[in-house]
Amino acid sequence: MFKKLSTGIALLLVMALLAACGSGNNSGGTGDGSGEQGGDAKPELKQLGFQRNFDPNQDPVAKFLEEKTGYKVKYETLPLENPDDKLNLLMANNEPYDIVKLSGTQYNRLAVQGALEPLDELLAEHGQNLLEATPAEFYENAKVDGKIYGIPEKHPRGFVGSALAIRQGLLDELGMQVPTTIDEFYNLLKAIKEQKGIIPLTGFESMIPEISGAFGVVTSFDVQDGKLIHRLEGPGMKDYLAFMNKLYSEGLMDPEWPVNKSETVQQKFTTGKAGIMTYGWGVAPAVTDALNKNMPDSKITLITSLQGEDGQIGNWVQGGGVSWYIAIPKSSKHKEDAMKYLNMKVEAATFKELAIGQEGVHFKSEAEGMQPILPAFNEARGNSDWFMTSTDADAFEEQWLLRVRKNQVMYDTFQEIQKQLPISVSDPTLLAPPMPVVANNLQKLNKIENDYAIKVMAGAESLDGYAKFVEEWMSQGGKDMLDELRGWYDKSK
Repeated sequence: MFKKLSTGIALLLVMALLAACGSGNNSGGTGDGSGEQGGDAKPELKQLGFQRNFDPNQDPVAKFLEEKTGYKVKYETLPLENPDDKLNLLMANNEPYDIVKLSGTQYNRLAVQGALEPLDELLAEHGQNLLEATPAEFYENAKVDGKIYGIPEKHPRGFVGSALAIRQGLLDELGMQVPTTIDEFYNLLKAIKEQKGIIPLTGFESMIPEISGAFGVVTSFDVQDGKLIHRLEGPGMKDYLAFMNKLYSEGLMDPEWPVNKSETVQQKFTTGKAGIMTYGWGVAPAVTDALNKNMPDSKITLITSLQGEDGQIGNWVQGGGVSWYIAIPKSSKHKEDAMKYLNMKVEAATFKELAIGQEGVHFKSEAEGMQPILPAFNEARGNSDWFMTSTDADAFEEQWLLRVRKNQVMYDTFQEIQKQLPISVSDPTLLAPPMPVVANNLQKLNKIENDYAIKVMAGAESLDGYAKFVEEWMSQGGKDMLDELRGWYDKSK
């Protein structure tokens, strides 16, 4: 009986030793991006992202990433209403997310609060693809107090996003050409009002680059005589607001401008109630479809950047900086695995399939570039950008265009608007790293400026008080924000 017991114990010990030898101790698996799992099973990861009207857990990209990397990820989204409040609550409660996708403001705040894991060592050990995929200066600019707390997701490319739109038939009826100067534009608005009796110009924005560029105002920040300034400090902003107020007071702008929404602007234009609308390539398909239903065979003609009396002209190059920061919270229970997973996703072949799918199935290569195969591309990769956690930056500049080419009207409008690029400018703070004072004040200050500009346009505020308004804007955080940005700009020159 004793011998049988001893033999049984010995057998159990041998089996345990064999199991231990076979399992290894690498919770990250092979880490080669193949999806093959060597060693212990990979843990399920938990990722938090921004809200969009779809369930990421049911999207084809989620299945693709699981098959490709071997990691199963549970995806959650922030609410549309008050997302920052919810994010702060989740982080304060140490919810065990492994990956969070953050705006610059969110990133800076959580990094300063100590909610995010420093990534320098994890990147050095497990993030070689990530380090190679994005230019080094973006990582340098991602540092908060000298450490990297978030992986920068570079915006795919710089582009011009807007123009003004008018029906070509309206121009023909008036016997007028597309305006190229601010005076010609003003005369066109007067002709629309006097001869057609409709709203000459509709929109809702406080800043219209095609018009403001004629007064030397394009971006929020500018450089004059080597010094970084906010546009409120330059002479052009007051002149621009005076011109817009003149349009409003003479009935050349939509009287409902202060309360308009994008949808109401589109409705007024596409039903012929307004002659010109603020426009962009992103809304081109919806506007074109609605216009053709109401006025078949209509053609939209673009009014691009207008030249001012002193020759000033320009538009705004959007993008080109950092879109998002990808962080690993301190509360994550799988920090190494999270980094290994993020690293796998930007391996060139994996990222390409994540971004645009498979050639011959979701896209095709043609002489003028890669083209989406519809509807397969939309069905399989329509939300692929949501899943991106950094990009293969150089390759994505071209791959991103498939998202524009998925609609011919959108792409044609995009191409037409890009003709303004040679006269357009980027914000000089585009590559500024997240900064605490900027993060705490920018959103509030932008709203104060926007509200004031709309009131001036509509005559609810007089430009006689402009200097006083700028003083108040400065006292409410504007000066502190500018001091911080100027410190960075002076060092970066």
